[in-house]
Amino acid sequence: MSEPKNLAPDLWIFDQPEFSTGFAKIGTRMTAIKLAGGGLFLHSPIKLDDETRRALDTLGEVAAVLAPSRAHHLFVTDYTNAWPNAKLYGPPGLVGEIADFRARLGARRDLKLDAVLGDEPQPEWAGEIDQHVFKGAPQLNEVVFFHRASRSAIFTDLVFNVPANFKEARIFYTVVGARGRFGPHRLVRQTIRDHKAARESVAKILEWDFDRVIVTHGDVLESGGKAKFAEAFAYL
Repeated sequence: MSEPKNLAPDLWIFDQPEFSTGFAKIGTRMTAIKLAGGGLFLHSPIKLDDETRRALDTLGEVAAVLAPSRAHHLFVTDYTNAWPNAKLYGPPGLVGEIADFRARLGARRDLKLDAVLGDEPQPEWAGEIDQHVFKGAPQLNEVVFFHRASRSAIFTDLVFNVPANFKEARIFYTVVGARGRFGPHRLVRQTIRDHKAARESVAKILEWDFDRVIVTHGDVLESGGKAKFAEAFAYL
């Protein structure tokens, strides 16, 4: 893990460039927000190592561990084991029985969530962080977040921002059409089956007053994020 980077008051990112899918080193990122009550809100946890744990302990007590989509949940139990008082949250369809067989793929039955994430924030972060379950892509069911104080929208896989000169996973990012562009790559677009529902989600997200966009794969977009997001999803 690289050293955590402070983007704004009470907002940090933890990069893990060595993260691999097994065939490509795509890298990943965790976002940490210190809530008004002092606890830490962790979005898309990376693999927990001693360095990451020490860094988090200097920031505060981990209070909320979030699997923000049905694709980003691998390391959440590392954190709930390390911080037993932390609550675990995940998107619809991550845990339990699912009626649609196609949507059942990837579901986990070994997790026990404290709550399933919806469009309304949990009391622990209500008034500080807004959220919305992106509609029309049930295989992802990604929950998008907006940190009001820093005007930051936080995405998982719906938006990539991989620079054209990114050295790792060049073949993968080229094949899926993610290199050198901001927005959903080819595979993500294919998961969005209901364009009408997705357009409604885009409109909802655009109601937020965000400028920065934090992505889990690629570079953080420090400014101009709202316009770039609208442009990236205009194809819907």
